[in-house]
Amino acid sequence: MTVLAVARTAGLGHMLAHPFMRNAFMAGTAIAVAAGLIGYFVVLRGQVFTGDALSHVAFTGALGALAIGLDARVGLFVATVAVGMGMGLLGRRGRADDVVIGSVFAWILGLGVLFLTLYTRSRSTANGAAGVNVLFGSIFGISAAQARVAAMVAAGVVAMLLAIARPLLFASLDEAVASARGVPVRALGVGFLGLVGASAAEATQAVGALLLLGLLAAPAGTAVRLTSRPYRALWLSALIATLAMWGGLTLSYLAPRIPPSFAILALSTLFYVASFAPRINRRYGSENDRYLDLDFVHFRPGRSTLWVSSKGRLVWAGRPRARRPVQARRLF
Repeated sequence: MTVLAVARTAGLGHMLAHPFMRNAFMAGTAIAVAAGLIGYFVVLRGQVFTGDALSHVAFTGALGALAIGLDARVGLFVATVAVGMGMGLLGRRGRADDVVIGSVFAWILGLGVLFLTLYTRSRSTANGAAGVNVLFGSIFGISAAQARVAAMVAAGVVAMLLAIARPLLFASLDEAVASARGVPVRALGVGFLGLVGASAAEATQAVGALLLLGLLAAPAGTAVRLTSRPYRALWLSALIATLAMWGGLTLSYLAPRIPPSFAILALSTLFYVASFAPRINRRYGSENDRYLDLDFVHFRPGRSTLWVSSKGRLVWAGRPRARRPVQARRLF
């Protein structure tokens, strides 16, 4: 038993000596941060079904690119970003409704089957692993150049999200009031779905098209249960996704029979399940439940102030100036 423990410790110490592990950690960390931040708004806006649809779009786009001889990443990003923004344009106020998502879902999945047939018939069986990699990910097969590209794309996604985070938060909480206050709700919704598409394409490289929804939804769902403050939940979601990525890669390295995509998603799910523990619920749940039902939102762009009233309490950010005596609580 001691010899086995020493061997595993030695293996863990030499883990980053392998180039493929360094590439996996570089790309995986960037992908996890982007997925965690994007996933928070996906959960907050109730657009998890949209993320599920984009996972099938990622599968179809990658196979379409492979079928015509292009890099799978080209099809991934073009398809997911274009379809994501297209669903936003078809939906109300930049949000894709269930009818739009269901129609796109069925059509894209059928198109994916067509591209899969064309690809398998036109290519040798030796290249059949490419389709499997699209479905389940191949993060250990990412080269150094691909890892750098993934990190740069993730950095761009994060930068664009942070640039629109505050008005997007306001539009997510109350679209009608945000629109009345001059916030471009529809443009924000369409742009955000484009970022979701880019994040989905990124996550496909790590966990595959079939499992990317877990990396978008599970860390964010955990963060939402642990804190009611949006900015804190935003970064907590990114932290949980990153820890799941690191833990999954390490576990898969120490136990080679465990696929990295499964290990990453298993840890993400464990974090979410752990948030339901009675002790955690007593610590966070009762506090958060008081602020779940929002009845009023007021935004003053010139003063960077966000007012949120929940069940008679004023939840505020920035520099609040209450006009009547109410109980106040800092939101961020």
